[in-house]
Amino acid sequence: MALYSEKVMDHFRNPRNVGQIDDADGIGEVGNAKCGDIMRMYIKVDDDQVITDIKFNTFGCGSAIATSSMATEMIKGKTIDQALELSNKAVVEALDGLPTHKIHCSVLAEQAVRAAVKDYYDRKGIAYNPEDFREMDDEELHEHCGV
Repeated sequence: MALYSEKVMDHFRNPRNVGQIDDADGIGEVGNAKCGDIMRMYIKVDDDQVITDIKFNTFGCGSAIATSSMATEMIKGKTIDQALELSNKAVVEALDGLPTHKIHCSVLAEQAVRAAVKDYYDRKGIAYNPEDFREMDDEELHEHCGV
C-alpha cells in the first residue's frame, strides 16, 4: 500500500489556492519549529461573513502543502463560523488519510485557519474568547495528533 493517498499526492502536486491576498481581511501564520513546517493563510470576507477568497503559502513537506490546500478548499465559500468548525480530523478524512507521523500537518492547517479568523476578528474589533484561539505548544500538538 502507498504511504500517501492519491488525494494527498494530487493536493501536493497541484495545490489549490496558493498565493497571497494583498488586501486580506485576515492573515494567520503558524509553525512548528520541531518539524519545520510554516503555514500562512489569507482570507477575504464579505459583509455576510462569508469567506469569498482564501490563499496560502506553506513552507514544509508534501503533507503540509496538501493539508493547507485541502483546508482552503473546505472553507472557501463558507461562513466564518463554519470555518471555525474545521477540524484536523476532517482535513485528514478529506485527504483519505495521512501517515501517523504526518498528522501534525493537519493540525497546523486547522490552526492556520483559526489564526486567520482571529486576525479578522482583531481587525474588525469583533469580541471573542481568547482561549478559543490559543496556539498549542509542541507537547500539546503531539498529544492532539496522537503521535
